Amino acid sequence: MSDSKDFDTIESVRARLGKDLVILAHHYMSDAVARHADHTGDSLELSRRVPGLEARYIVFCGVFFMAETAAILAKPGQKVLIPEMNSRCVMSDMAPAWLAAKVLDRLEEGGLTATPLTYVNSSAAVKALVGARGGSVCTSANAKTMLSWAMARGGHTLFLPDVRLGLNAADWIALPKEDRNILDIREHGQAIDLERARRAKLLLWPGQCVIHSRFKPESIRKARAESPGCLVVVHPECHPNTVALADACGSTSLIIRFVAEAPEGSTVYVGTEFNLVNRLAQQYSGVKVVRPLLHSTCSNMEKITEPNLARLLENLDGSPSVEVDEALKEPAKLALQRMLDACAPKKG
Repeated sequence: MSDSKDFDTIESVRARLGKDLVILAHHYMSDAVARHADHTGDSLELSRRVPGLEARYIVFCGVFFMAETAAILAKPGQKVLIPEMNSRCVMSDMAPAWLAAKVLDRLEEGGLTATPLTYVNSSAAVKALVGARGGSVCTSANAKTMLSWAMARGGHTLFLPDVRLGLNAADWIALPKEDRNILDIREHGQAIDLERARRAKLLLWPGQCVIHSRFKPESIRKARAESPGCLVVVHPECHPNTVALADACGSTSLIIRFVAEAPEGSTVYVGTEFNLVNRLAQQYSGVKVVRPLLHSTCSNMEKITEPNLARLLENLDGSPSVEVDEALKEPAKLALQRMLDACAPKKG
């Protein structure tokens, strides 16, 4: 819950600190939090902003790995904070760094050279591991570009932790099904079938997003039956069978553009986290109908609230910052920089 006191506290601190404070918010934040943000965006947009920020305090409203990413890219002396340290990402936790290292070692022992590519939904330790082993990071907005980048390096590509984003990206670059292998990572990686892995070009970690895994093909069929002629857009963390039935698939930024460009009077079903869908429905009320394909919310995103944002801003200097071990920071930053360089807007 939030009240006018929390709102006033937040806006008072923002006014007092001015350019010394920047609040970043992911699109999945509630309206009560998002309205205070200096910048909203998806993971790629927000990552791009961090290196250019001059603020003393960077407050990240999202899940913890996002704040870690900001801490990796921040300048010395900047303090990165998050209103709730325990806002974990379930998918990120499916690929702990120690296990990712063992899987890469197992592949190497079997004579397989693999370029690791991690979805940004991963810990700083995983990003550091990937960076140290010649790999990079991707977001849902640039997964196609970054998968092509990784595969151009020859050998194999290990995509982690989201198998569904990996499979969808493989479809986007027209990679044959026989060139893909979902790894069995049990027994600390010893269960991996090295012969099957050797025959594939793309090796996939078996993680998934619990929010987007709820969107099934049946949801789209039901939407089309209820609203003939409707449009459907989904996030690429959805199963490929769901993506195949949608009119469009892409990052939260693409979803926002898709809804904006839909014809007036149209009905658009959106398959992603509910807070964003609800915000779009309010924004286009009376112009077009925006409906959730299914009501699916992220309980960890919801841990960031207007009250705990207000409490944090009242005690910025006394609150713990998001810290990344110095030994991890440089290789993790290298992995992120490879992504930012590969996806930098073309000049001219």
